[in-house]
Amino acid sequence: MIKFKRVAEELNIPAQCRKYGLSIWQCPQFLFLVMGLVIIVSTLATYLIGRRYVEDPEKVALITFLLAAVLFIIAFVITGSFERLAEANRMKSEFISIVSHQLRSPLSNLKWAIEFLMSGRLGPIAPEQLEYFKILKENGGRMGELISDLLMVSRIEQGNLPLKKEEIVLEELIRKLIKDFEPFAKASNMEISFNPQAELPKISVDPSQLKVVIENLLDNAIRYINPAENHILGKETKRGKIEIKVEKRKNNIYFEIKDNGVGIPKEDRKYIFQKFFRSENVMRYQTQGSGLGLYITKVIIEKSGGKIGFDSEELKGTRFWFTIPIKS
Repeated sequence: MIKFKRVAEELNIPAQCRKYGLSIWQCPQFLFLVMGLVIIVSTLATYLIGRRYVEDPEKVALITFLLAAVLFIIAFVITGSFERLAEANRMKSEFISIVSHQLRSPLSNLKWAIEFLMSGRLGPIAPEQLEYFKILKENGGRMGELISDLLMVSRIEQGNLPLKKEEIVLEELIRKLIKDFEPFAKASNMEISFNPQAELPKISVDPSQLKVVIENLLDNAIRYINPAENHILGKETKRGKIEIKVEKRKNNIYFEIKDNGVGIPKEDRKYIFQKFFRSENVMRYQTQGSGLGLYITKVIIEKSGGKIGFDSEELKGTRFWFTIPIKS
C-alpha cells in the first residue's frame, strides 16, 4: 500500500512540479514523460522504416530494440540530472527562507536595543557614542532590507507569493510614498515632481506589493544620482530631478518614473531584471544594494497582469515604466 502511494505521488506531475517550485515545462517528471513519448514515436518510426528497407525481421527487431534502449538511457540520465538540479534549487530556496526567518528575530532585538541606548534612558550619551550608534542602526536597517528581499525571492521561487487584490487609487499611494521619501530625497539634493492625470480610475492590485514596486523604483532613482548633473554652481547647487507621471492608456494605468541619474550602460541592459545583478557604473557611485529590487519589481508587475520596461542613457538618466490593467 505504501509503495503504491509512493508510485502514485511520483506519477502526479503537477504535485511534483509544485514541490520543486518549477513550471511544468521545467519539471523533470514532465520532461521524462515527453521524452518517453519521443522514444515511443522514434521506435515505431524505426520499426516501420526497417520493415520497408530491411528484409530480415530479426535485424529490424534488433535495431528497434537497441535504439529504444539507447534513447531510454539518455532520457533517464538527462531527467536524473534535471531532478538533482531541481532538488538542489528547492533546498537552496528552503535554506534561504529558513535562515532569513531565523535572522529576523535577532535583528529586531538589535534594532530595539540600539534605539533604547540612543534614547539616553541609561544615562547621557557622548556625541562620539551617538555616531557609532547611528552607524549600527543604519547597518542593521540595511541587513533588515536584505532579509526582506531574500524572503520575497524565496516565496517567488516557491510560488508562494500571494496577491491580495483590492481596488485602490494609485495616485494616493504614490503621494504617500513621495512624502515618506522626502527626507531621503532632500538629503540627496533631489527634487521629486508628480504629475498625475485627473480623475484616474481605480485599479485592482495588492497594495502592499505595488508599494514595494514603487518604493524600489523611487529608491533607485534617488540613490543613483549623476554626480555630473548634481554639482555646485557658484553658491547654488544643481539639484537632481525625478519626474513621476501616471495616466490612463486604453485599458491600463500607465506609471512612469524618470531621473537624470547615472543611467544604465548599453551592455548591461539585458541583465537589469536578473537576480543579484548590479551594473558596474552603479557600483562606482553606490555600494549599497542587493541587486534583487528590480527582479522582485518585475515579478510583482507581471503577476498583477501588467508589463514593465525601461530606456536609459549612461550619464543622462533612466526612465522606468509599468502598466497595470484597470478592473472592468
